Amino acid sequence: MSLKAAIISRLLDPGIIAVVRAPSPDLVRPLSEALVQGGVIAIEITLSTPDALRAIRDTTTALGNRALIGVGTVLKPGECSAALEAGAQFIVSPILRPELVPLAHQADRPVMLGAYTPTEAQLAHESGADFVKLFPADTLGPDFIKSLLAPLPHLRFVPTGGIDLHNAAKFLGAGAAALGVGSALVSKAILQHQDWPELTRLAEAFVQAANSRYCL
Repeated sequence: MSLKAAIISRLLDPGIIAVVRAPSPDLVRPLSEALVQGGVIAIEITLSTPDALRAIRDTTTALGNRALIGVGTVLKPGECSAALEAGAQFIVSPILRPELVPLAHQADRPVMLGAYTPTEAQLAHESGADFVKLFPADTLGPDFIKSLLAPLPHLRFVPTGGIDLHNAAKFLGAGAAALGVGSALVSKAILQHQDWPELTRLAEAFVQAANSRYCL
């Protein structure tokens, strides 16, 4: 199994990707430890985090194979290359940016490109993206994914934006491959108070919600 395939397999189990926008790079390691303790091993550090590349490098080194530390909000090829050099294990863009795909694949890392319409989603797939980030998902809902997968079953959607404990299982039950979860998991209050036990509790709740898709 290639490294990219192994990473993809881990991203899909349990299928929760924490989207982190931290006010300080020093918070990334402890919050990542709290997420992993709760069972969320896939952590997307957005480039809007100050000194995000250092945070990615330090956290990847500290957590080793206990976590998958990726990078988000990647808009330019240079950002992608820099993040890969820092150790990012997966690449996420909120927009359709095909030129990121060969950079990620040359490093044997999966890449997720953003889309909002059926045409954009198919173009992301045809460009070689491993996943399609459906963003913002809260304006579309689980039924949209189910409808898209009927004619386009080869697409692997990762809805992001507006995912919470109330709709996570519904999105996964509709056929989403995984979910990008932001403030409903890593909230401003948790970051402000550095309430890592609460973050671990929420991570456990999201993992439980993800697993409950099989009961729908």
